[in-house]
Amino acid sequence: MEEALLGIREVSKHFGGVYAVNEVDLDIEEGGIWGLVGPNGSGKTTLFNTILGLYKPDHGAIYFNGKCISNLAPHNVYGEGVVNSFQLPRLFNRMSVLDNMLVAARGHQGDKCLYSLFWRKSWQKQEEGLIEEALDILRLVDLERWAFSFAGELSGGQRKLLEVGRGLMAKPRLLLLDEPAAGINPALGKSIFQKLKDFSRNGTTFFIVEHRLEILFEFANWVYVMDKGRIVAQGEPHEVVDSPAFYEAYLGEG
Repeated sequence: MEEALLGIREVSKHFGGVYAVNEVDLDIEEGGIWGLVGPNGSGKTTLFNTILGLYKPDHGAIYFNGKCISNLAPHNVYGEGVVNSFQLPRLFNRMSVLDNMLVAARGHQGDKCLYSLFWRKSWQKQEEGLIEEALDILRLVDLERWAFSFAGELSGGQRKLLEVGRGLMAKPRLLLLDEPAAGINPALGKSIFQKLKDFSRNGTTFFIVEHRLEILFEFANWVYVMDKGRIVAQGEPHEVVDSPAFYEAYLGEG
């Protein structure tokens, strides 16, 4: 079996006497859509924040691409290729959609003093390339026609798509998404997941927390079920819905 892209080994995170994450083990292999589901308060967001370096695990280790990232700062985790897309889009509302995309790109040469003063043609050429990349992604998420509109003028669903697009603009190997289908109509939710599926065929891996189970289960390759800080079930979507632990997590014992 190939080494997992993301490996979580006996990770625990507690706040006082409460274990939000309790000895979690899971693997995310490269490619596809991987789901994380469970009732509110089950520890999903805490686990995501621990992967991203916002929290340090109290026990256990997290490996990405074979490297331990448990004690890395968030910007170093990002530098390894792990990117987060927020449940509530955090956009620059008075900047254009295109500029929001460009801000998310890595390694702007024009930000460096020497490049801006002495190698202007070099960073201008890079900027032209980034604009083309951004427009390609906006085309794929159906936002190209709004490229020069203010981000604050977008609808809620479009803002979600832009947040996903910004995550993709950062060229992640692993993109963590927190409820990309929350608060939008089912048709748009399915459209978002279909586009994620298309991107996954090009090598991007998605790890998604989602409460819209009917949408996630249609597109996910593998699903983990979390309850009271632990992974209580896992498998392909059809296997998870046949698991008693899945129903116990949402409905309680019995």
